Amino acid sequence: MKLSHFSLLIFLVFPSFAQAQTSGNPLFPGWYADPEGIIFGKTYWIYPTYSAKYKEQVFMDAFSSADLITWKKHERIIDTAAIKWAKKAMWAPSITQKDGKYYLFFGANDIQSDQEIGGIGVAVADRPEGPYKDHLGKPLIDKFYNKAQPIDQFVFKDKDNQYYLIYGGWSHCNIAKLNKDFTGFVPYTDGSTFKEITPEGYVEGPFMFIRNGKYYFMWSEGGWTGPDYSVAYAIADSPLGPFKRIGKILKQDPAMATGAGHHSIIHDAKKERYYIVYHRRPLGETDGNHRVTCMEEMHFDKDGLIIPVQLTKEGVKKNKL
Repeated sequence: MKLSHFSLLIFLVFPSFAQAQTSGNPLFPGWYADPEGIIFGKTYWIYPTYSAKYKEQVFMDAFSSADLITWKKHERIIDTAAIKWAKKAMWAPSITQKDGKYYLFFGANDIQSDQEIGGIGVAVADRPEGPYKDHLGKPLIDKFYNKAQPIDQFVFKDKDNQYYLIYGGWSHCNIAKLNKDFTGFVPYTDGSTFKEITPEGYVEGPFMFIRNGKYYFMWSEGGWTGPDYSVAYAIADSPLGPFKRIGKILKQDPAMATGAGHHSIIHDAKKERYYIVYHRRPLGETDGNHRVTCMEEMHFDKDGLIIPVQLTKEGVKKNKL
């Protein structure tokens, strides 16, 4: 592509001006992981984990953007002062909007058994940026069902407006039907509440979306502190599966970054663009908590399979909703 004399001059004198048409990776400064990306109205939002030692991981920030390029930080939208039962390790937020309210699901305390206090909670606010208050005054899930650690929750809205909570660590994943006010669950017709949908290779970090009537189920594999953290997926005709693993679509690039995983998907339905929001570890970093939030555009082949995503420094192009 040829540059006009004026464009060439701008590029040479103001190189940052020319680069401002892409987001760059990471999207914003600071150690942030497990990002959930979503669109509310005409604004993109990202809700990440504040990546620090568990005893310091006691609050969450959020980020908003009108164009994917410039991000505004909303500090401490929720913290352990608002969630009395949460003492540490607040992480992996997932958010949805329902009946004019915003519901933020989160994990806290990293419980290792049914005897500990903690698990998955839900908070509510009138605005995307909060402030959020405890919806229940206690965890929504505080026990191990089907051996799934109650962490890494994702709230999924199906085509029939039924909301599900998909969650689980320790290589087990459950799906449960949320009731109308998100205070509990509705049993399935067989009487069960938590159905296991764990595919081969699943470790944690579930995410689900619908495309062309198919349910794409995605998750993270490997250890979150290691270089081989990655994202794989499956496709089914129902949110309950069965899900047969297809393959990895996001992994480390030794020339770019390591530990690329725990992602979410943003879908611009009008322009039919898909973005994968994820965290990765800068090259040379050895601290497990030193993770940054990044974004790439995600594409599909003619058969609807996800084309493996390449890690970039450029990120994504400007896109106003």
